[in-house]
Amino acid sequence: MNSLGSQSRVELQDRGMSSLNNPKDWSWPFWAAVPLYPYGRRRTLRKEIVQDTIWTFDQLHGILYTIVPIRMTIVKLSAGGLLVYAPVAPTTECIRLVNELVAKHGEVKYILLPTSSGLEHKVFVGPFARRFPQAQVFVAPHQWSFPFNLPLSWLGFPQKRTQELPEDSSLAPFALEFDYAILDIDLGRGSFAEVALFHKRSRTLLVTDSILSVPVDPPEILQLDPYPLLFHARDNAWETIEDNEDNRRKGWQRISLFALYFRPSALEVASIGQMFRDALKAPQRSLKTYFGLFPFRWQENWKQAFDALRGQGRPFVAPILQILILPQAPSQVLNWADTVANWDFQQIIPCHFDALIKANPRQFRQAFAFMEKNLSSSESQPLLEEDLKFIQELEAGLVKRGIATPAKDKL
Repeated sequence: MNSLGSQSRVELQDRGMSSLNNPKDWSWPFWAAVPLYPYGRRRTLRKEIVQDTIWTFDQLHGILYTIVPIRMTIVKLSAGGLLVYAPVAPTTECIRLVNELVAKHGEVKYILLPTSSGLEHKVFVGPFARRFPQAQVFVAPHQWSFPFNLPLSWLGFPQKRTQELPEDSSLAPFALEFDYAILDIDLGRGSFAEVALFHKRSRTLLVTDSILSVPVDPPEILQLDPYPLLFHARDNAWETIEDNEDNRRKGWQRISLFALYFRPSALEVASIGQMFRDALKAPQRSLKTYFGLFPFRWQENWKQAFDALRGQGRPFVAPILQILILPQAPSQVLNWADTVANWDFQQIIPCHFDALIKANPRQFRQAFAFMEKNLSSSESQPLLEEDLKFIQELEAGLVKRGIATPAKDKL
């Protein structure tokens, strides 16, 4: 099976396949700070998006083999040097790949943390910045931590080099090449912030969590170790799955439903008793296989649920943001989306799922139509209501306990 795209294979060949033979280069010893899969062994896959200008660096994260890409993007500056958007784990492999760009295009000048709430992004910024001691670090406003709200320097950020992004993007030192717009929602116990960054020369928009697109096939970084894909391709605990392209695709599409809906309508969860009875029939019972525990039962319509989620690759807002976060400030969100939609971009690079979304400002703005009363279903392709039910019930429970506040009215 062709498990890597041609461009990424070239990257691996350029490195002499050395990383494949040195698992120590994948080591991330601080994984316990945010204990997500793949824990202490993180591969990095670099891909050139715009020739000699933009590169993505994909790693993995998730739980229970429900894993998706987490992505850093690096942009070459016109005057020389590099800007880093949303750092990933600075493993030996990752830093070697970055330094290959440094040797050709100049030092890392700016490191940008584009979120205040995304712990999976925030945790890497301090360690990454220490590997590039000349870089200035810029962070989204209203940074916070849980359970204690600690100063950034206590979280590993370099104190003398870290500053908050100016609200006015023209005041940033990279303003000639980039525009940015900050969405900053006060959630009471913290904030949700997203910095959309527009690279003018390549007409590329960088976002963190606000927009994504789900590919039909598993991203290349997941194909380096297909076990999670095959784990979720099974229909029961005792089934043995052949490693082939169809099963990898099947596993990825089910992972996508898990990751975005938590419990999609096409999923049934077996009882505890049934789960343990099924585990006794499993051909392998080890820590890797969760000792045969596999409580998932997919209904026959699961593929239709995935197709509706994907919407032919259109950009959309993740369900948890649609229900729990963005409705807290609809006017603020739509004003931010309008600002971003005024930029003349032709492609979007988010930090998760598909690495490149071919989309224009109108398509970006349409993704936020769910917050408007006059929703045009034919254009927006909204997510299926039955698949949103679990997150809606979660929201209701949080509101009832006083943890969350009710959503504001649509505009």
